[in-house]
Amino acid sequence: MKKPIRLGALIRSHIIITFGLLCTTFGWGAFLIPSQVTGGGVSGIGAIIYFATGFPASLSYLIINLALVAVAAKIVGIGFAMRSVYGIIVFSLLLGLIQRYFPQPPVSDTFLATVVGGILSGIGSGIVFTQGGTSGGTDLIALMVTRQRNISPGRVIMIMDVIIISSSFMVTHSLERMIYGYCIMVTASYVIDFVLAGNKQSYQLFIFSEKYEKVAENISERVRRGLTLVDAQGWHTRKPTKMILVIVRKYEVVAVFRAVKEIDPAAFISMGSVMGVYGKGFDAIKVK
Repeated sequence: MKKPIRLGALIRSHIIITFGLLCTTFGWGAFLIPSQVTGGGVSGIGAIIYFATGFPASLSYLIINLALVAVAAKIVGIGFAMRSVYGIIVFSLLLGLIQRYFPQPPVSDTFLATVVGGILSGIGSGIVFTQGGTSGGTDLIALMVTRQRNISPGRVIMIMDVIIISSSFMVTHSLERMIYGYCIMVTASYVIDFVLAGNKQSYQLFIFSEKYEKVAENISERVRRGLTLVDAQGWHTRKPTKMILVIVRKYEVVAVFRAVKEIDPAAFISMGSVMGVYGKGFDAIKVK
């Protein structure tokens, strides 16, 4: 039985999604489009249409995405398609507004504008993804293709982005700007991964201390995380002892160190980053 979605959590999630969309549209509307540089996705298609005809990129984005939503609703299900509508509408409105106030990029150097635009686009998309949101576009196309063919969504999106960025050469007639477009694709992809990893990054700590009981109790009280005592034995002393194993989020690491130092400043700690942690207090296990 699914838990009911709380109104407060839903509002908070949409505020965060809106902020992410603002970052992405600011990257596109203030830096990339005024510099006549385009990346991938439907945003890139809208930018190319704008360069060629002057038709607002925000309207192109809205029209293309709504058409994709209509098709996707039949193929991938109306649920996912409708979840994209909020992101599509907000993205389109924000892009149109930002383009109106930034006919020229805030920086004169095209490469700098490309880097900043790609970073902002990646940060914004990453923020949206952390909330389970989407702004449609090539995500919808990838899902539709993968339903019909045995190919990964990531590969579909990459192929489409390469085609879209390469197409910009026919409009801008600039090899330099096309290469900038590939820089955007790489930069945005890296930043998205960085944002997503940072949001879920966890650490595994092994703590060795003669006062392990008091240390474990202090960690439990201060950090409010579960921990495990593992049987251990020192090689030189041959003395049996206990090792504390605790897994925490990145922002909780300092609190663990403080809790250990308060009891045993001489404790030995080994810390390593883990790719993912699933279970109570961390991420839910999602397997279809």
